[in-house]
This record gives sequence, structure tokens and C-alpha cells, in this order.
Amino acid sequence: MKCISSAGNLLTHISIAMALTITAGAQNFHDAPPSVAAQVNPATGQNDVAAGELLYAQNCASCHGQTAKGSGNIPALATGPTQAAKPGSIFWYISLGDLQNGMPAFNSSLTEKQRWQIITYLKNISVPSAQMLNRVGPGATAGMATISAPPPTPPFTDFRYEAPGNMRKITSQDLPAPFATQSAGNTAKLVPRPSDMWPKAPEGFKVQQYATGLDNPRLIRIAPNGDLFVAESDPGKILVFRGITADGKPKQTSVFATGLKRPFGIAFYPAGPNPKWVYIGDTDAVLRIPYSNGDLSAAGPAEHLADLPSGPSGHITRDIQFSLDGTKMFVSVGSASNVDDPDTHASEFHRADILQFNPDGTGMSVYASGIRNPVGLAVNPITGELWCSVNERDALGDNLVPDYITHVQAGGFYGWPWWYIGAHQDPRHDGKHPELKDKVIVPDVLLQPHNASLEMTFYNGKMFPAEYAGDIFAAEHGSWNRAVRAGYEVIRVPLHQTGHATGEYEEFLTGFVLPDGDVWGRPVGVATARDGSLMVTDDGSGSIWRVTTSK
Repeated sequence: MKCISSAGNLLTHISIAMALTITAGAQNFHDAPPSVAAQVNPATGQNDVAAGELLYAQNCASCHGQTAKGSGNIPALATGPTQAAKPGSIFWYISLGDLQNGMPAFNSSLTEKQRWQIITYLKNISVPSAQMLNRVGPGATAGMATISAPPPTPPFTDFRYEAPGNMRKITSQDLPAPFATQSAGNTAKLVPRPSDMWPKAPEGFKVQQYATGLDNPRLIRIAPNGDLFVAESDPGKILVFRGITADGKPKQTSVFATGLKRPFGIAFYPAGPNPKWVYIGDTDAVLRIPYSNGDLSAAGPAEHLADLPSGPSGHITRDIQFSLDGTKMFVSVGSASNVDDPDTHASEFHRADILQFNPDGTGMSVYASGIRNPVGLAVNPITGELWCSVNERDALGDNLVPDYITHVQAGGFYGWPWWYIGAHQDPRHDGKHPELKDKVIVPDVLLQPHNASLEMTFYNGKMFPAEYAGDIFAAEHGSWNRAVRAGYEVIRVPLHQTGHATGEYEEFLTGFVLPDGDVWGRPVGVATARDGSLMVTDDGSGSIWRVTTSK
């Protein structure tokens, strides 16, 4: 890593690398040799816990969050592989590092005691003490400090310059060299929505809060009868919202299914007014639940159709779409890492791919590959092409690598992990797979790097002006790997009624970040309601927002 000049920066990179490279189970944490597991932590007193907490608050919370719950691509440290691993294995990993994934060795930069204190705090973490929970309360934006960083260099931007109506376009010629800036760890500090803050939409539109109090609302899909199906991933639920009251609230809410394993994707099959199944993209499987039009709860148990690659770490979202003729099912599976080489990491098998199945779960094949994390899938109703919304790799600097939205070519290769955005080789895999250089497809629309582009949809309503017909809306969950955050918005990709993109996108719904950089909202899902309004899930505030025209 470059530009590491202090213990604080070093610890930040520990957090980043721990987030990016967990590729083994607790019994073999980061391929640690069995011999180190027996090593005893000599710094386990209360003073060591307190010292570790201070180190975490100052240097690690920016990545893993103040409560160590993680965020987006950053795993929790309070649970999962780090908690299950032996202290000696963690110490070994922090000491020797993993340069390929952005983690330097710290055996000469930090004392042994400092490394053990970090581990001691991680092993004792439960509820952080009060000084770590300095949160902004409602109505606190007046007089709030603002970020004083220099303005970004176009075509790149950050939240300070995001506003509804702004048009952006990034091309492959705009990309900087790798490591042009230091890789940052700047995970969102989530705070309650101040009473004077509200999402901002373009002139002629208004925003209502359709639902609130939700627990990790993620992808949203509309049933043929107009019901809104929403995945609450962390609690393992699928919710149903029916109707819209005069004041913009749901008329009825129901729990459709429970007991799932971090569900995300939702699809109705077969197409048309009377589907027979609700398909669920669980993190480790494709499931389907019997469904009759208008059901508010599952009519029967979930049927397991196919296993999906999964593990104790890595990207967990699995979206599902069907081809227009209903003969093929597409499932997105993100990588298990940041840039681990699939040639040497078995955990990457059939990951960073879009998989194709028959509707009954048989006949699995790879439809397209080299797509680091194709979170959101959608089928263009005009052309029948499959499209996806992608989280690209991290740790190459503020402005690398752009996330993207693109149509997906059957058999197409999009570069990960060896190449990106055409013939740009990732320096962490220098010299590998030169035969693939000219096969890397450049995506249709390059977005701000680290935006974390999630669900996307084609607008098929009649409420918005005619020029919006068929355009893409996509939720940008927001960056963690940028010095000044970007994303935290909903964007529009104009397709000009042709079904094809020309590279530009428009900022559509913004305002989820406070002037000091704290975050109160994070868009995840987008869907066109039956009345033509745009529905947006927000797992930061636990809300669903409804965007309508103001006429």
C-alpha cells in the first residue's frame, strides 16, 4: 500500500483488508497455519479492552461501523469469522498481512501489544461505550460543520455536488492510474434522520415516506396485482405492502414469509397476471413459494430448487430474473472477496458470475463472468436483454474502479479480477491472463467508483413525463472506499426510448448525506408501482420512499 504514514492509517488498512479478504472459515482463518491457533493472547485485561476500544474507535470504526455491524461490502466484526477465529490466527493475519488484497504486514509497524489489544477488544465487543455513539439527533443540521476537502475533478464527483438533474458521464479514457490516491476507509456513520432533512427530487416531483420502521429493507418488486414485495434481509423475511392511502401510506401490510437466510431477489413466475410461484434469491439457494395472485402470506412451504455459492464472507445478495419467454432463470452471484484470483481460491468457484438455470433449478450454466458483484438484475422489456448493476473492486484509489450498469452479453467476460473496464490490468494481478485482455467488455454506463450500485429497474409507468418511459432507475447505496463519500442517491439512466444507453446518467434522488458527511439514508431497491410512482427502499432509515409527480 502507498502513503501509509502513521499507526492510525495502518489500523485503518487493517480494517479494510479484514473486510476484503475473509475467504476461509473460522477453522482456517485466512489460511492461517494450524500451529498459530494455540498462541495465547497475553493482553486480556480490562485496560487492554479499553485500549483496544479506543484504537477501534479512532481507526477501525470508519470501515466497520461504530457498533461493528459492518456495512454493505464491509463485514461485521462483532459476529462472523473474526469472532469464531482463534486469537492466534487473527494475530498471525494482522502481523503478516495480505498485500494482494490491500493489507500490509504490521509486524514491524505496530508493537505486539498493540496488535493483541486490537484482538482483545474485538473478542470482547458487544455494545460500544457511550463515547463511541456520538450520534446526530433530529433537527441538528443547523450550524453543522461541513467537509473542507478540495472539490473533485470532473467527471468524478462526491456527495457535496450531487443534486437532482445533474448529468454525469464517465468514459474509460477518464480513468486515473491505479493508486493515484491512497485507498480510503470511510464507511458511513449512520445517524437518525434530522427533522429538517428529506430526499430531494427534480423539479416537478415530490417525495413521500410510504413506510417506516422497517428492519433492513432491501430489494423491492411489484406483484402483478400491484402489491409491493420487500425483502428484509437480516431478519430473513419477505413483507407485502398493499395499496396507497390518501396520505401516501400502505393500506395493508403483511409478512409473506419468514425463516429465510438473508433473502434478496424476488421474482414472480410465470409472467402475466396469474403467477404460480414467488421465487426467492436466498444467499445460498434459489427457493420458490406457491403463490396465487393477491396472496398476503405464503400458501405453502418454500421449495428448494438449487444451491448457490455462498460462504461465511463475501457478497451475499442473490437477485433473480426470468427471460421474456420464461424459459431461462438468471441468478446473480457476487465474488467472495475483493480481488482473489479464482485460479488459486476455490471459494471463488461460480462466483462473480451471472448463472443461468431452467425455471425448475436444473441445467445450471454460467451466462456471463468476471462481474465482481452483479447485485441488481433486470430484463429490458423492449429488447429482451439482461441488464445488471455492478459493484466493482476496491482499494485502487478514490476514482478506481467505476461501478457500472450494463446490458449483459451471453458468454461475456467483464474482467474481474485480472482486468477492468476493458484493457486495464489490475496491478495486483500484473502479468496474469494476457489472453483475456482483448476479451474484456466495456460496460454501457460507468458510474462513480465505489457508489455501490444495487437494484435497478426499467420504468414502465405512466405517471412520469413521457421522456422517462423505459429509462433505468438504480439505487446507489453509497461508498466506503473514498475519502469523501459518493452515491447515497437514486440515479436515472436515459435510454431515449431505444432500449440502449449512451453512457450518461442523471442524479435523480439525493439528500441522504449531511453536510459533515454523516449519513441518514441509504437507497437499496427501486420499483415502479402500479400507479406509476417510483418506490425506493432505504436500509439506512428503515423506510420506503415514494416519488410522484407534483401535479
